[in-house]
Order: sequence, then C-alpha cells, then structure tokens
Amino acid sequence: MASCYQRAHPPNGVGGDWFDVIPLSGARVALVVGDVVGHGMDAAATMGRLRTAVRTLANLDMPPDELLAHLDDLVIGLMGAHDDHEPAAAGAAFLGATCLYAVYDPVSGRCSMARAGHLPPVLVSPDGTVEVMDLPAGPPLGLGYLTFESCERELTEGSLLAFYTDGLVETPDRDIDEGIDRLGAALAVPRPTLREIGRGVVDTLLTGPPPDDAALLLARTRSLPADRVASWDLPSDPAAVGTARTAAVRQLTEWGLDDLAFTTELIVSELVTNAIRHASGPVSLRLIRDRALICEVADGTGTSPRPRHARTTDEGGRGLMIVAQLAHRWGTRHTATGKIIWTEQPFVAEP
Repeated sequence: MASCYQRAHPPNGVGGDWFDVIPLSGARVALVVGDVVGHGMDAAATMGRLRTAVRTLANLDMPPDELLAHLDDLVIGLMGAHDDHEPAAAGAAFLGATCLYAVYDPVSGRCSMARAGHLPPVLVSPDGTVEVMDLPAGPPLGLGYLTFESCERELTEGSLLAFYTDGLVETPDRDIDEGIDRLGAALAVPRPTLREIGRGVVDTLLTGPPPDDAALLLARTRSLPADRVASWDLPSDPAAVGTARTAAVRQLTEWGLDDLAFTTELIVSELVTNAIRHASGPVSLRLIRDRALICEVADGTGTSPRPRHARTTDEGGRGLMIVAQLAHRWGTRHTATGKIIWTEQPFVAEP
C-alpha cells in the first residue's frame, strides 16, 4: 500500500477527502476512498463520521453493495437528525458525499467492489495494460432511492489498483476524463516502489497548487501461495471432529507451528463440533498461514452463533467462550451458502 494526500490551495480549512485500509478476516483487506463536498469543520466532521461508520460496518464482513446500502441509510438518518446543537447545515454536509469500497482476497485473487457516486478505480496489469474498471456508479450517499451493485474481478498477482478523488484528476483547465487518462499513463510508468509511483502521479497531474483536496491510494495485489492454505471437507458425523483435529495438527507440523497445535486443536474441536451439531449442509475446515494463523469452519446455516454464560450445572454452552479465550480475534461472516466462523492466532515470538 501507498498513499498521497494533497491539500487544496489556498487552504480553506481541512477538507473532506479520505481513504482507509482495513484488515478483514480470512487474510482479506478492504480498500476505501471517499469524498465529502466542501471544506472546513463541517466537511471534516462529516468525513470523520463516514470513516468511522465504514470501519464499523467493515467489521461485520458485509459485501460491498450491502455495506454501502447501510452507509446510505446512516447518512439519511444523520441528514435528518439535527437540533440546536447540530444545525441543519451540519446534516446537509453529507449531501453529495461519495464512497468506493473494495475487498481483496489474496487466497482466491478476487476483488469485489461497489461505489456510491465515486470515480472508478484504475487497474494496471503486470504487463502495463491500463484499464478504468467498469463498475456501476451507484448514487451518491444520502439519496436513498437507488440501489448499489457489486462487481467482482479476478486480479493477476502484481496488479496495481489506484483509488483517488476528483481533486487529483479534475482542474479548471482539465475535465475528469482527460485527467483519468493522464492518471493511467502516469501509473503505467515503471518505478521501484509504490510510494515513488504515487509521487510521480501527483507530480504529473498536479503541476501547480490544486484547487481542491486530492487523495490517492495505491495497492499492489499479492496472492498467498497454495502451500500456505489447507482445507478439508468434513462429513456431518461426530466422528469427523477427531479427523479434523488430526488433520489440523499434522498441517501445523508441516508449517513448523507446533507451538500452536494445542490451542488450534481445541479451537478446531469446538468449531467443528458446533457446526456438525447445530448447523446443516456441508461442513469444511480451512487453515491459512498468513501474518497469523487463521482457522475457518464453514457450514450451510446462516444463523450466527453467540457466546453465552453457561451455568455450573450445564453440560454444554462453553464452546465459544473457550474459543474467545484461546484466539486473538474471532467472528462470523456470511457467505452465499451459509456462514464461516473464523479465528486468528498470532505466531509465538521467538525467544
């Protein structure tokens, strides 16, 4: 990742352009860029609210189009909620705000994205081919009468994605289409690092003080090697729990992660048992070795589990509490066919 932010000149107070990079479950990452109309405290406050809302919604692992729909509902509510301490002008600051939200999965190499009135991202393939990605524009936030649509693309490893705001490509003497063409040409110039590519883009497009804030977020795609992902399909049979434990421990030994074998065995046992006992449909187990050890158990039921405090006389009900204690993070994300319960365990530091 690399980013550049150029303030408008003359400075009219802080602006409303923003971007974010949000780690998600399953080694995935969310890339976000947005633009709030205007400058000053209202624009800055609006930008802060939107950025916080996107981070909160991202933690729920929603698809891009669904996340933007919830963000749109939130904006509509904030536009109508004002009192003596928050005048109507503050709510009006949301009107015309735009956002683009993308999720990249390094295991599958697929990127899904949706936009709310924002400019489309630019993709530069490893061979230097430049493409302005074609995805439905969607309405700006706060209108509420049109839907958002996601599109998904498989990206070659080493592809360059560029997310930006209109202040980078539009100037009084240059329209947006010409600016996007110049952006693509500048991105295709080979440079050693993403930061140098970003600086080259800014120097090419902003030859003088920009009249509006300009933001640029660059991301180079990578793929997890196949030998860092292991998965197993499991029958809906209680005997499969032992098979899953054995397979997980064997895989950790191959990865040299024996120090995580005990906790992973317990996590796998609890999650697979719950899936077989309380869910339906096919059950699968997946381990991912990324910056942490990720364990995922998928089933065909959309109901999310929740931890509860078991009474001393209860024979069950402690599984998720145990998982929460053993894992650094855990959660649930929904899929087209059911759900995935996931955990993350950090690697033990070398002494």
